[in-house]
Amino acid sequence: MSRPLYRGFSGSGGKDRCADEDRHYDPKEPAENGIGAGTAARGRKRHLAAAAARIGVLVLAAAALVGSVAWAGSLYAASAHRGYRRLQEQLVTDLLDIGVLAGGGLRSREAEVCAAEYENYVPCYYNGSDAVDVSDLGGGVVISYDRQCARDGRATCLVAPPRAYRTPVRWPSSKEFIWKDNVRISGHEFSSGSLFKRMMVEEDQISFPSDAHMSDGVEDYAHQIAEMIGLRNEFNFNEAGVRTVLDIECGFGTLGAHLFERDLLTMCIANYESSGSQVQITLERGIPALIGSFASKQLPYPYLSFDMVHCARCNVEWDKNDGGFLVEVDRLLRPGGYFVWTTSLNTHRALRDKENQKKWTTIRNLANNLCWEMLSQQDETIVWKKTNKRDCYSSRKSEPVLCAKSHDPESPYYKPLNPCIAGTRSKRWIPIEHRTAWPSQARLNSTELDIHGVTSEVFGEDTSTWDSMVRNYWSLLSPLIFSDHPKRPGDEEPQPPFNMLRNVLDMNAHFGGFNAALLKSGKSVWVMNVVPTNAPNYLPLIFDRGFIGVQHDWCEAFPTYPRTYDMVHADGFLSLEKRQKRRCSTLDIFLEVDRIVRPEGWIIIRDTAPLIEAARSVAAQLRWDARILDLDIASDEKLLVCQKPFLKK
Repeated sequence: MSRPLYRGFSGSGGKDRCADEDRHYDPKEPAENGIGAGTAARGRKRHLAAAAARIGVLVLAAAALVGSVAWAGSLYAASAHRGYRRLQEQLVTDLLDIGVLAGGGLRSREAEVCAAEYENYVPCYYNGSDAVDVSDLGGGVVISYDRQCARDGRATCLVAPPRAYRTPVRWPSSKEFIWKDNVRISGHEFSSGSLFKRMMVEEDQISFPSDAHMSDGVEDYAHQIAEMIGLRNEFNFNEAGVRTVLDIECGFGTLGAHLFERDLLTMCIANYESSGSQVQITLERGIPALIGSFASKQLPYPYLSFDMVHCARCNVEWDKNDGGFLVEVDRLLRPGGYFVWTTSLNTHRALRDKENQKKWTTIRNLANNLCWEMLSQQDETIVWKKTNKRDCYSSRKSEPVLCAKSHDPESPYYKPLNPCIAGTRSKRWIPIEHRTAWPSQARLNSTELDIHGVTSEVFGEDTSTWDSMVRNYWSLLSPLIFSDHPKRPGDEEPQPPFNMLRNVLDMNAHFGGFNAALLKSGKSVWVMNVVPTNAPNYLPLIFDRGFIGVQHDWCEAFPTYPRTYDMVHADGFLSLEKRQKRRCSTLDIFLEVDRIVRPEGWIIIRDTAPLIEAARSVAAQLRWDARILDLDIASDEKLLVCQKPFLKK
């Protein structure tokens, strides 16, 4: 019988979070974990384990075959030989699923724990020098990392948290402060003053005063942007068609945290940083963020997806690369969307320098060539508005040119930067002021759905299904989440997922129905809607609903830091992978899920019964506490609910 799943609470970092101490492993003990071990004893144990696994597979196959024959025999008189053959074929398929999903065979051996230097391991960006304090390189040194994914050579171990890691501060308190030891910050960054104005460091926590990000305070700054657009204040952004914001090098998400209270959803993107990461700290606060760079490739978002792109003193040199970086901003902006740029380059003092004058003239001319209108300029902030009229492009006499139809993919996946203007032929070319305002935006009408080739009936059925599923999820999860959760004196009984779940990732988002149902039920969460590259691409539809997401190949590492999501959800993902002829193993995918889920975080997988049973065996290798739940007696689908343990060193 499975032991109870559990959930700790903030501030209990010094207490044991696992009832079973045998589940805690020390990565420095090679005899137990195999890190750096290569002894003959270990080899003998491995051969014995492999032999036992092979015997287990044979026993399972034999038992299942005997059972199938007996079962088919009892049904033979009624169903004839055709039914018997169907049962045999299904049995063989299920056994193959179990073997392939486990990565080539049933392996009972638990995954090993990575060495300490892997605490902040980010595949596709990780470099061995990351383990070195960047202060050794001297002040002002910026290390540039580009995304380079290779399936070979990735670590196949469990990324354990730092020794002093604590259960993250709950939302909404996490907007104000986080635990210092949960993120990687070097002492040099504070002594140099590069981050001092953005946060305050105390003994065990980092706090984020609301007026620390901008000179006049984030509230005044947001109010200024609203006025420059022509609005009364920031509460009117939704009425003007602004819902989704892309914040380039967001600092630590202070603007996004503020705009969230105004019903705006802000996605922070920043380069990979081995220390003092903007993305890692922003996610720790409970604000959406993703590792991304304008260096050489397009971002994995569809064109015409964001209502506003914001850059406050970001390190993007907009005048470089023949204007390619501004062209990428134009690709991401919806017609009528806004580009907000705050920079010291445009001050009177800065423009006394001839080099700065040249840069500013280049950027202004590039914006004009993109048919952007400069709405306003106040102090260091400039606001441009993208045209909502296609005929503006035909009246120009200079580059960039419009993309040819064959070179205008709606959702490029880390393709090289495209030097042409994208999306002008799309049916999604709809000015933001003509779109349905939030929150009605989440319920697309028949005309909007027709753009994506989806009928109202299919969309309505998907909505109803997810409304019901989310209710079922929480009726099932509530006793699990709080089974070992002591109530503090004076505390009111918490309502899940308030204070328990904030950052949610949906591995196979489809229409974004899970996201919509969570918001409809009043859950204070945000969802990273992931559309697999091998699935139908409904990411444009997800953005048109006012949600955020990204396209991703799950055989590669997700562009985020370890321990950044409270819950990972996967509906039909295993079935999707099963249909692929050449795929990575489910063990590899689950190792990546384990990396990005926080200790004591949740993994919910919904799929067919045979695939769920196979997934449970993989979950056992990762030391997840797992149980299978029935959803509907009439359905062949089951729910696998897992909780990642708090591995202590």
